[in-house]
Amino acid sequence: MSTDVSARFRDAMAGVCSPVVVVTSRDGDRPHGTTVSAFMSLSMTPPMIAVALDEGSDLLAVVRAHRRFAINILSALQGDLALTFARKGAAKFEGVAWADEAGVPVIEDVAGWVTCEVADLIRGGDHTVVFGTVTDVDTAARAPLTYHARTFGTHLPHPPSGEKR
Repeated sequence: MSTDVSARFRDAMAGVCSPVVVVTSRDGDRPHGTTVSAFMSLSMTPPMIAVALDEGSDLLAVVRAHRRFAINILSALQGDLALTFARKGAAKFEGVAWADEAGVPVIEDVAGWVTCEVADLIRGGDHTVVFGTVTDVDTAARAPLTYHARTFGTHLPHPPSGEKR
């Protein structure tokens, strides 16, 4: 693909609103995590999700080995947490409250979390799509963090017909 098409594709995808989650797993006692916006629910029967992880990421190697992971759905007030987990390095969990759920780290005070077992891994370009079978879920009544036009925000409901904002 030409550089021009890649740049235009990146710009086009910036126009798509996506959820912001932190995917977590563990390597022995050490928690690992990274911020992701390529995430979706996949199936209701059985409950499954899909998340894309960079082929070169440390987290993908941990998920491949551990075969369990969690999706931490960030709230609209957790943009700083998203930035913390987006950076490289081993210190991402410093100062972050988390608990163990089914052998994976779950971040406290998020909008919700989903624990999963790996069902399949399929490579797609420079990422691997991890298909997870849901093992447990918890939610809180918090607005979600979204990513659009290279900025964090949240969802606003559409006004009924005839109303203006």
